[in-house]
Formats: sequence, C-alpha cells, structure tokens
Amino acid sequence: MGTDHSRIVRVLVTKVGLDGHDRGVKVVARILRDAGFEVIYGGLRQTPQTIAETTLQEDVDVVGLSMHSGGHLTLAPAVIGALRSRGLEVPVVVGGIVPERDRALLLEAGVAEVLTPGASGEAVVAAVARAAALGAGAEGASSGS
Repeated sequence: MGTDHSRIVRVLVTKVGLDGHDRGVKVVARILRDAGFEVIYGGLRQTPQTIAETTLQEDVDVVGLSMHSGGHLTLAPAVIGALRSRGLEVPVVVGGIVPERDRALLLEAGVAEVLTPGASGEAVVAAVARAAALGAGAEGASSGS
C-alpha cells in the first residue's frame, strides 16, 4: 500500500487491430522494464475489449499502444472507450507511425501522450511516467496524495 510513490508502475504494452509489426513494441517493453516499470506484454492483434479486460485483470496503471497500421484515429479512441465503459480511468500512450497532423486529434480523443518514430528511450520513459502521474492524480484525489 503506502504512497503512490512506493508502488511500481504497471504498464500494459500491446498492439490493437490487425497490425503484426511487433519489433518496436518489444523494444519499448524492454526500455520500460529496464527503467523499473513492471511491464505486461499484451501481444499482437488485440481488440479494445481484450485490452480493457487485461487492464482490469492486471491492475494496470498505463496502457501503451503501438500503432503502425494507420488505424490510430479509430483504434486508440476505441480502446479509451472500452476502458471508460469498464470504469477505468487508465491513461493511454500511443507510439508509432502517427502523422503530426493526427497528434492533436489523438490528444483531443483522450490519449495522454503520443510518441513518434525516433523517440529516445528517455522520451518513452518520461511519457509513460507523466501518464502514470496523470492516472494517479485521477485516482488519488480522495486519498490525500
């Protein structure tokens, strides 16, 4: 229990939809694990509903979606919708092939952070840490954190 600062952040990294490119998401999983996060690898071809179910079952603090198929404007909001429909206010970080013009649309749709190709390991860690703090703020309002 203790304070939010004493708890290791649990991150689900996964692929949603039919995108089968998993090299990047595996690199991100390793970067996050090496930085001290607890990483749950959700694998390929997940649905928004399976991601929400895994998030609930694994008590996840942040969901990381790797997107390379061009479906980010549909799939990321669908994941957020599936999470919210289960009462989960877990922040979602999107990484991958996201055109700059789509970044603001994803943020407006509720995505906490957007990472593009070439983001450094430090940028990945910082984005997930910011998202985790955002999520802890939503949960911690009544805990006096």
